[in-house]
Amino acid sequence: MALNNTYDARLLQVQQETAVGAGAMLLLLTVLGTAIGMGPVGWLTGLAFAFATWAVLARALHRTRPRSFGPANRVTLGRATLVAGVTALVADSFQSPPPVTLLVALTTVALILDAVDGKVARRTGSSTALGARFDMEVDAFLILVLSVYVSTQLGPWVLLIGGMRYAFVAAARFMPWLNAALPPSTGRKTVAALQGVALLVAGAGILPYVLTFATVVLALGSLTWSFGRDIGWLWRNREGHVTLRESAEPAAAEAYSSVASVPSSLPALAASGRATSSSRV
Repeated sequence: MALNNTYDARLLQVQQETAVGAGAMLLLLTVLGTAIGMGPVGWLTGLAFAFATWAVLARALHRTRPRSFGPANRVTLGRATLVAGVTALVADSFQSPPPVTLLVALTTVALILDAVDGKVARRTGSSTALGARFDMEVDAFLILVLSVYVSTQLGPWVLLIGGMRYAFVAAARFMPWLNAALPPSTGRKTVAALQGVALLVAGAGILPYVLTFATVVLALGSLTWSFGRDIGWLWRNREGHVTLRESAEPAAAEAYSSVASVPSSLPALAASGRATSSSRV
């Protein structure tokens, strides 16, 4: 009984941290809405992201029952708060011209923090499968939102950058061998980082149209190469493959198996350094 009470107390504390994160998202949306006069589309989209993030994360934590939320997850949750703001601004841009400087600032900080949470996890020994998946989904959704924004300037083909990982996840439901763990790859991580930077530069509008177009084409080409290489590796090693569910913490993998169906699954196309194995799913 005492042990159960201890676990319940820890879970309550962890859940409180997710609630604080949701509150931070609401606060940021309120500040943005007041500052720029955000319309209903922006508000509703931002609120939907905040609620979905809180609900999915709370459910995952309830099922995995971690001892603590962890410093790295706090960084990722802070990044998710910034992504909520970016999401709201991009949605609002379909009704009125967006504040580009503000959009770029939020995106830049979110991309910088992407390099922080993994290092924090390794230095504090708090790496978990759930944390790595949380990091991956926040990355993925940010790239998706940025690709939506840039597609309004360069064309719908840019959506391939944001949608490629989700297409991969969908395909993996019918081809289980795509769920296998991938070997670590510096190239994969570099390509993933390139997507965010390229879309940020394109969205900022600081380059001539031709250079902006070429930058995004390069990003899409490198992403296609990266996915193609990984799919080829997975196909060649499909016999006796080890799935993410088998190689990582089962409860964490299961808890996040439905994230892609919620508005918080963004194309974060590379594996996080916070897990011992890599996967695109």
